[in-house]
Amino acid sequence: MPRSCVPPLAPHAPPLGALLRLYAAGTALTCEPVDQGLLNRGYRLSTTRGRYFLKHHFDPDTADPAAIERRHRATQRLADLGVPVAQPLAHREGRTVAVVGGHAYALHPWIDGRHRHGGQLTRGESARLGALLGAVHACLERVMPPKGRTRPATGPHPVESADPADTFALIDDLLAHVRRHRPADAFDELARHRLLERRALLEQHAERRPPRGGPVGWVHGDFHPFNLLYKDGAPAAIVDWDRLGVQPRAEEAVRAAVIFFVRPAGTLDLPKVRAYARAYRRAAGATPSELAAAVHRVWWERLNDFWMLRWHYERGDTRADCQFPAASALAVWWTREYDAVCDAFVQ
Repeated sequence: MPRSCVPPLAPHAPPLGALLRLYAAGTALTCEPVDQGLLNRGYRLSTTRGRYFLKHHFDPDTADPAAIERRHRATQRLADLGVPVAQPLAHREGRTVAVVGGHAYALHPWIDGRHRHGGQLTRGESARLGALLGAVHACLERVMPPKGRTRPATGPHPVESADPADTFALIDDLLAHVRRHRPADAFDELARHRLLERRALLEQHAERRPPRGGPVGWVHGDFHPFNLLYKDGAPAAIVDWDRLGVQPRAEEAVRAAVIFFVRPAGTLDLPKVRAYARAYRRAAGATPSELAAAVHRVWWERLNDFWMLRWHYERGDTRADCQFPAASALAVWWTREYDAVCDAFVQ
C-alpha cells in the first residue's frame, strides 16, 4: 500500500484570511480537514463565494513553489486533452501557488465525488480504470517535453532492485524489535510470523532478483483509490500530482492494480486485474513483455518491503497498522500464484 493512503497527523490551521484575500474567494464559512493526505494537508473549504479544496504543500520533497507550478501547468495541458483532473485556481497575481508564512498553498474548486476501491468496481469499470491510466501515460508523453525528462525514456531502470542480503539484515533487526516489545500483543505475533515467513520465501527465491532495465516514461506517481474521485459512476478527477515524474510506466500500472484489486485476505481479484490490464495495454501502447517485467519487479519489491513494520517499531507510528494484514498476506499469496498473476497482466 502507498504511504500516501495513510491518514494524516492532526493538521495545523491554515492562514485562511490571507489566502482568501489573495484568491478573492470570499469569507470563510467552514474549513474541515480532509481525512486522507499523509504527504500534504487538505481542507474542505466553504466560503461566501463557493466551495473549494485547499491544499497545503508541506512535503519537503515536493513543496517547492516553482515545481508545484510546473505540475499545475502539466495538469492544465492534460485537461485540454480530456484527462479528468482537478484544475488549480489562479490568484490575483496570476499564479496557482500562494506562499504565505513560508508555506505553499493551492486552491482548487471542490469536486463532489467519492473514492472507490476495486471491490466496488465491476469488471467493465475495472477495464475503464485501466484505460484511464493508460490514457494518462499516453497523454503525458504528449504534453511533457522530452527536454524535461530526468532520464531517457529507454535508459536504465531508475531504481536498483532490493538486495536480499540487506533485507535479511532488516528482518533480523525487526525481529529484535518484536522480541523487545512489551507487553506483546496480536500485532507482534502477526509481525513475527510474517517476518519469519518472508525470510524463508526470500531464501527460496533470492536468485530471482530482477536486473536493471526497462522503459520509463512520465507517470502520475501515486495512482491509487484515494487519488481518484468518481461521480455518477464515472471518474471525475485524478488528484494529487505531487509525484509526477519519469519512472517505469508499466510498474505504475501494476502497483495501481495491486492497490485497487487487493482483497482483505491478501489475494488479488484476477478477473478484474485482467480486464484492467488489457485496457491499459491498449491505451498506453504497452507490450505484454513490458507488463511481465513490471509484474516481476513489483512482486520483488513487495517481497522485500517492510515499511509498515518499520513505521510501527522504529517510529512508533501505528497509522499504517490496519494495512499490514492484507499487504503482508499479499506477498505470500503472490509468490504462490506468481504465474496466475503474471498471466492476468499479459493475456
